This record gives sequence, structure tokens and C-alpha cells, in this order.
Amino acid sequence: MGRLSVAILGGRGMLGTDLATACRQTGFDVKVYDLPESDVTNPDHVRRSIEGADAVVNCASYTDVDGAESQTQRAFDVNAEAVGQLGALAKQTGVWVLHISTDFVFDGRLDRPYHEEDSTNPIGAYGRSKLAGERLLQTNCSSCCIVRIEWTYGRHGKNFVTKLLERARSGAELKVVDDQIGTPTATIEVAKALCSLLKRRPEGLYHLADSGYVSRLGEAQFIVERLSLSNRVVPCKTSDFQSPAARPLNSRFDCRKIAHYLDEPMAPWPIPLGQFLEKL
Repeated sequence: MGRLSVAILGGRGMLGTDLATACRQTGFDVKVYDLPESDVTNPDHVRRSIEGADAVVNCASYTDVDGAESQTQRAFDVNAEAVGQLGALAKQTGVWVLHISTDFVFDGRLDRPYHEEDSTNPIGAYGRSKLAGERLLQTNCSSCCIVRIEWTYGRHGKNFVTKLLERARSGAELKVVDDQIGTPTATIEVAKALCSLLKRRPEGLYHLADSGYVSRLGEAQFIVERLSLSNRVVPCKTSDFQSPAARPLNSRFDCRKIAHYLDEPMAPWPIPLGQFLEKL
């Protein structure tokens, strides 16, 4: 039996870049596809990308949460229609699909961590587009796995950690919300977990995050203390910020379902975040 052949759509983004590295380290035969030469909304591009692959991982996504409120059609084109097309094409060729989704499919009002079986209720266009993509994939694809992730950060894209550090450079105080709770999750940790899934190719819906929970305020305080920054961190509420899109306040995941398929447990969030900060 030859090496597992993996096609990564959106392979130059924050998660896709780390996933490609992890797949190569695992010994998979990896091919990366991304804009401008490969567009997930173009069926011919997708068909060529998945041809000959044993598995395809879809990391491609329209991720501008606020932008989706005004660019709603674009968000649905990428996050929903393209995912449905991928599922139909994958069914024709018999390739297994691993698709990345988000905590934004929930409204964040639950008072406990979210299970995979909990009712979805997105409160913005981005979340609605991602949920539509999940449903279209499940309808069109004969063999697929959907993994919802949250609060991700990595070296190859903008995220909460890098944006906070950009603001900190001026020395100004940092106003950070204390009512959004979730789990900072390193894309390198997600990538390792996805490699475990690629080996086993399960089907169904799964939640994935590093372990433990913290507020955005607590995450910011951790970053400031770890880097010995002089910035004052000031708590505030999500309602204090005017933004086009609403954010779920509770993004906590119950990740027990996916643990069975992982080679090793997900790390407590302070460990990979501390390592990430040390490498900056």
C-alpha cells in the first residue's frame, strides 16, 4: 500500500500551511491548492485538485466575520456552495473529505460546553454560511468528516494573538472583553490532530480545541505576562464594541467525542500558546 495522498484546499492559509507541514512530517503525499491558481468556487479547479487523492482536507474559507455581513453572497459562495460542490465531486471519485467548520454555528447562549448534538443557531452571516456548508456536505458527500474548531492562532495569518500584539506595540492600554469564553487553540495542534483523523478517516461531526477554557481577557493577560509587556489590560464587555457582526459569548467545546481518534490528547491551552509566544 502506497503513501496516503492528501489534497489540501486553502493550503496556504493559517491552518492549511501548518497542516501541510504536519502531513509531510507524518509521511503523507501532500498537494496544496489555494488562490489564485486554484479557486474552491470553481468546480473544474476542485475536480483537478482532488483527482487521484485518497483524502481531501478543505481549509478554504471566507473568514471575515464582520465582512460577511456586507459580503454575504461571497461568504455563502465559499463557505456553503463550494463545500456542497466539493461533496458532490468527492462522491463521484470516492474520496474522503475532511472539512473545517467553526464555533460560530452556535449562538453562544448555552451555559455549558457545546456537544456535537446541540442545536445550532448562528447569529451572523459568517456562521450561517458555515452551517450551510456543513449541511450541504453531509447531503452531497458519501464519506466525510466535519471538524469544528475555535479561537485558532498561528504564524501564517492574522488572529487574536497577533492583533493584540500589534496593538500592544504602541504601549497603549488594551481593552479586552471578559464575557467571551472559549479555548485558544494553536493551528499546529489542530494540524497534528487532523493527521490522526487522516490515518483513520472517521465519518461524522466533531468538536476540536486545545483543553481548558479562558476568557479573552484571561488570554490577553496571559500574553502580556508571558512577554513581560508594560501595557495595562482593561476589562470590558462585548457590548462596548460596535461591530457589524455579533459574536457568540460561549465558545466552549466538549471535545470528548473526537478524543478516541487522536494519537495524543490535545494540550492545555497555556502550553502551546506559551511556546508560540516564545517563537515570535
